[in-house]
Amino acid sequence: MTNIAKDAVLRETPSAQEAAAALAALRTEIGKAVVGNDQAVLYLVLALLCRGHVLLEGVPGVAKTLLVRALATSLDLEHARVQFTPDLMPGDVTGSQIYDPHSAEFTFRKGPVFTNLLLADEINRTPPKTQSSLLESMEERQVSVDGQPRMLPDPFVVVATQNPIEQEGTYPLPEAQLDRFLFKVDIRLPDRDDEFRILQRHASGFDPRDLGAAGLRPVAGPEHIAAARAAVGQVTVSPEVLAYIVDLCRATRFSPAVAHGASTRGATALLAAARAFAWLNGRAYVTPDDVKTVATAVLRHRLRLRPEAELDGVSAEGVLSALLVSVPVPV
Repeated sequence: MTNIAKDAVLRETPSAQEAAAALAALRTEIGKAVVGNDQAVLYLVLALLCRGHVLLEGVPGVAKTLLVRALATSLDLEHARVQFTPDLMPGDVTGSQIYDPHSAEFTFRKGPVFTNLLLADEINRTPPKTQSSLLESMEERQVSVDGQPRMLPDPFVVVATQNPIEQEGTYPLPEAQLDRFLFKVDIRLPDRDDEFRILQRHASGFDPRDLGAAGLRPVAGPEHIAAARAAVGQVTVSPEVLAYIVDLCRATRFSPAVAHGASTRGATALLAAARAFAWLNGRAYVTPDDVKTVATAVLRHRLRLRPEAELDGVSAEGVLSALLVSVPVPV
């Protein structure tokens, strides 16, 4: 815990309004370094509120890593980065037992996963054995070594980046691991105006390796996240909206293009994301439009398409777009 975070413990718990203001400032602060990725920033904030994890996918050079570094710089939280490579071992992520010849005993040396915000950079560049080392951490918020569980700090969020799986040297993430991510966000190349603004910043001396010089500073801390989570927990969901979430997830399982649809974990993730989105927009209740807004990011990576559908050019996004039109919306 940083000194600022320790001091925050001594302060009064922020109100829901103060937490909302801090998170709004967080999104603005990230914008000092990142241009044109407002949607990705939104999903990162939602993940903090939902205790969820985010998978960012895009070709190299579209600021995926910069986005996460800007988030870490703007938050008063501990953070760490792991560059996933083909020779990375599970113990390099979680930690391992180290033999001390002086005491003739083994001691546990913590890995980089023992942090608040973990950047798993290019996670699909490492084999599935190492990818799966994060499974327990992401689901249980703990690491088990020699049968002894070791709790991770709270909050704990994994933000992983991956290159498109069509590229050489990539390993598709196992379905069980994909299902642990609350959101999958596609980071695309910027449009002409955004790319022009990016070049303007660089021409003016912006250095992506020195975010402090760009003016980024911590504007939110663990106390704001805790207060926001408590407020999100008070957001109400009507039985009609709950039924809409159930019907939408069930529809993915019966789509002719889908071999495996969204699981019940996917439905609960959609509910959590919709509540957090509603709260960020100043409402104490969830609307069907809230569900629609976050549905694609929550569900796209949980659908496994049939091979013949993929050959016909069908995508998970296309399936979800059709279902969002066809599934009846409560009035």
